[in-house]
Amino acid sequence: MRAIIKFLFVVAALVMATEGFSQTKRRIIQLSGVVSDSTEQLIGAHVYVPKAGRGDVTNHLGFFSIPVLVGDSVVISMVGYHRASYIVPDAPSEQLTILIELTQDVTMLNNVIVGFPTEELFKEAILAMNIPSDNRGLDQKALNAELIALMARATPMDGNANYKYYIDQWSNSAGNTFRPVYNPFLDPLNWARFIKSFSNKKKKK
Repeated sequence: MRAIIKFLFVVAALVMATEGFSQTKRRIIQLSGVVSDSTEQLIGAHVYVPKAGRGDVTNHLGFFSIPVLVGDSVVISMVGYHRASYIVPDAPSEQLTILIELTQDVTMLNNVIVGFPTEELFKEAILAMNIPSDNRGLDQKALNAELIALMARATPMDGNANYKYYIDQWSNSAGNTFRPVYNPFLDPLNWARFIKSFSNKKKKK
């Protein structure tokens, strides 16, 4: 008799635990949307769930789509904008579309005045400068076109230029996903023009 009571007690405990687990299990929702500011869509904005460690980056249209759980806190951030958060509600549908608008993070700095104590001293300093009236007083080596071109090729891109190049390449690849890749070497018109120009050079010789 005691064994039967123990068995029934264990079965009841397992049933209650299973029901409690099923009640605490959260549904998966596909969260999609567009991130923008007051004027346009934002490219490269980060949309992620910190606790889950997953997220997405908006494309060239400002669109994103990630799977989330009901009750997740989704963070939306981008450089130069205030961070925003969104709590996933218990929506009846398995798909949810939202529109997130970020506000610019404007940092106001204190005024800095750099100059001379008085206007008279400023004028005297300008008049005392020995500025040449023509290019004879300038360093001609610094104006060499070949040297400037060499410096331009050797100077690496900064962070903004690298980011813009990456976004442009990513946008082009996304736009050409379902299009045939154009190869100029396989264009018969290019080959015809090349052969024609080559034969014209031979005739001139």
